Amino acid sequence: MSNVDEIKARLDIVDLVSESVQLRKSGKNFTGFCPFHSNTRTPSFVVFPDTGTWRCFGACNDGGDIFKYVMKKEGYDFPEALRRLAERAGVELRQYTPEEQEQRDELDRLRDLMEEAVTFFRHQLVSTPAGKPALDYLHGRSFGDESLEAWGLGYAPNSWDALLNHFSEKGHSPEDLLAAGLIGERESGGYYDRFRNRVMFPIRDSRGRMAGFGARALSDEDQPKYLNSPQTDLFNKSHLLYGLDRARKSIRSEDEAVIVEGYLDVIGLAQAGYTNAVSPMGTALTEQQLRQLKRLTRRIVLALDADAAGDKATLRGLQVARQTMDHSADPVFDPRGLVRHEARLQADIRVTTLPEGQDPDEVVQADPDAWPRLLDAARPIVEHVMYSLAEGRELDDPKVKTEIAEQVLPLINDLPNAIERDTYIQKLARLLKVDERSLAGPAPERRRPRPFARPQPPANGAAEGAMLAPHLQDSTFKLEAHCLSILIRHPELIYRVNRALQEAALERMSSEDFEHSDLQEMFRLSLDALEQDILEPASYTLDNLPLALLDRADELLQTSQQLDPSGERVFEDLLRTIIMLRRRKLHKGNEQMRFLQQAAQEEGDLKASEYQQVMVQNTLNLQRLDKAYGAFSNRNLSKAK
Repeated sequence: MSNVDEIKARLDIVDLVSESVQLRKSGKNFTGFCPFHSNTRTPSFVVFPDTGTWRCFGACNDGGDIFKYVMKKEGYDFPEALRRLAERAGVELRQYTPEEQEQRDELDRLRDLMEEAVTFFRHQLVSTPAGKPALDYLHGRSFGDESLEAWGLGYAPNSWDALLNHFSEKGHSPEDLLAAGLIGERESGGYYDRFRNRVMFPIRDSRGRMAGFGARALSDEDQPKYLNSPQTDLFNKSHLLYGLDRARKSIRSEDEAVIVEGYLDVIGLAQAGYTNAVSPMGTALTEQQLRQLKRLTRRIVLALDADAAGDKATLRGLQVARQTMDHSADPVFDPRGLVRHEARLQADIRVTTLPEGQDPDEVVQADPDAWPRLLDAARPIVEHVMYSLAEGRELDDPKVKTEIAEQVLPLINDLPNAIERDTYIQKLARLLKVDERSLAGPAPERRRPRPFARPQPPANGAAEGAMLAPHLQDSTFKLEAHCLSILIRHPELIYRVNRALQEAALERMSSEDFEHSDLQEMFRLSLDALEQDILEPASYTLDNLPLALLDRADELLQTSQQLDPSGERVFEDLLRTIIMLRRRKLHKGNEQMRFLQQAAQEEGDLKASEYQQVMVQNTLNLQRLDKAYGAFSNRNLSKAK
């Protein structure tokens, strides 16, 4: 039994959910008011003890297993939810090898050292005369002591060796301080404090563990203005987002993440009650950072200051300028990169512009209600660039029209969706007052990530015999596991399945096709594997799986080791299984909708008609799935003849 199975066997989902939701028995299931959205009339949240799953049939339209519930409620990612539930269930997760454990112990030792550094910098800020100018600066920016303490802000003294001497006296070696990024090494020999006369911001990973520091200069003579920790085993600025450990719960609950420029912006917004903001470690967002947010929400808003969002930075961004805070404090807006990230991640990335000369903390200090209005005014990337380039320009000048079109059209052509491309072509034509035909052109061919070489069919011809028979399985989990057993080994089949689904006017595969969180995590990694070209996709997936899921992966791989990914029967079997899973979900939804409709009618709740509309839509979707399933089956029969 895998760790995941053991945790599910030991923990009762009804008991867990009952701690935060008042449930009542309804047949063999339990119902209550959804904890993830406001609803006090008809209970639309259902727990299914038989399968260990839950679903909201109301505004959320979400569901999953015990892990998904904890992830959504607490804002955890899967590994963190796994660890928390394992502790609760008394399950010992898979042990590391001695080499792996030694490496983990070393990283934990460095984290402990940096926690001591947080205390050192904190003491310098609040308890020394040298730190008073830094404290006065922060108070002058209207940051209260409570916020400064909560975020652990500190001060690095204006000395070349204050930190080095302090930690040397405590028995820490220069090698450890160097590995933690706290000191630098002189070319002539010896060491020096990396941070001097700066406000210090502890930077933590998404689990709240110390990773490094960001530092803001207090004197104009000290350059750069912002300085980060150097690249270490713990600190990789392209993978970190400042404040994510504190913001992830709010991001999940509000279903929106806001990206702001700096550390103080995040703290100022949190102080005003807006706790879903984060800041990148550099001036250009990376896809790794966006992927972290995508796991929490699909809606991401960039809040740029007027300069960064305007014409000059837009031009620089279109040239794919990438600078880091170690070199410049000027933000670089890279719309073309973001459009491509948005397409690959299937997210909704929007841009809003701050009032001229104001930072987010200044906006909320002047008018706390202004911040939600700014976010509501956020526009899609292409639309934002289009109007930013046009602002203040003479649009009757043909050369200006040409210049704007030449910069916006590449963004439009990068969009994978034909409807979006046509919509933006129409908007651009209206803005420039030109004929759409002068703008429209064939979209460039989109490159796909390079797949790894496909293995040759086994010589014994036993591939087909190793296949599971999903139509003989009566468990949704077995159907989901069957899909993942193929996709972990051959992620590139996702491309073929998605093409077939889109040809049948059905949605592409997503993690929502799977009900169990461990399988959702595996599917997510399979998608990530296709977006990189360092490792073979299958190797990438296995290398990045949480340790506790390796047993599950081994089980799944055993059932697909003889499969030939080029075999039509494997592809068609996978396609049919996806359709069967979607049909099951819709049937289950309609069953619960009928119950909710009956309860609403008995209580005189007007939502009864809404439940009827959902059932009608579900039935239409079922008909589309049945039609597609029949078409695939008929095609297979024709081939067999």
